[in-house]
Amino acid sequence: MHALSVPALRASFVNVSTRERSAIVLPHDIGDADWDRLDYIGWRDAKAPLLGFVVAEIDGEPVGLQLRQAEQLTRTRPQCSWCADVTLPNDVVFFSARRAGRAGRSGNTVGTLVCAGFECSRNVRRLDPPAYLGHDAAAARDRRIAGLRAHVDAFFRDLRNSV
Repeated sequence: MHALSVPALRASFVNVSTRERSAIVLPHDIGDADWDRLDYIGWRDAKAPLLGFVVAEIDGEPVGLQLRQAEQLTRTRPQCSWCADVTLPNDVVFFSARRAGRAGRSGNTVGTLVCAGFECSRNVRRLDPPAYLGHDAAAARDRRIAGLRAHVDAFFRDLRNSV
């Protein structure tokens, strides 16, 4: 992912109103982000803990989405729909996102299960122990990274193309 300035990050959000966009609390450590190791950047709003924000590059342009976490937690331990990690060291929660444009203003949303703190980029880059003799752990990691990018891309395109 390419490094984004604060104004570019704020301007990237497609499923919020102008007022909501200006009220988004950006992470204070955005300048410290390791952009080369991020497939998307995500953060939570400390003052509104049910809100999450995610920005990914879609067709070379930053696209941001505001997500809302469901208040009810799942009864079983779910798998993240984006990183699909089965050995997650973190919680997975259900987020819904308003569609972009007219559909979102009409109340249409899409939901997904995602790592609560948006740790997917870190999860897929972890080298797992070899599953069998001759297992290529680096190739498996590369497949997980490609899978994460494909899942994030599909989710963003679904929400953005509903205009």
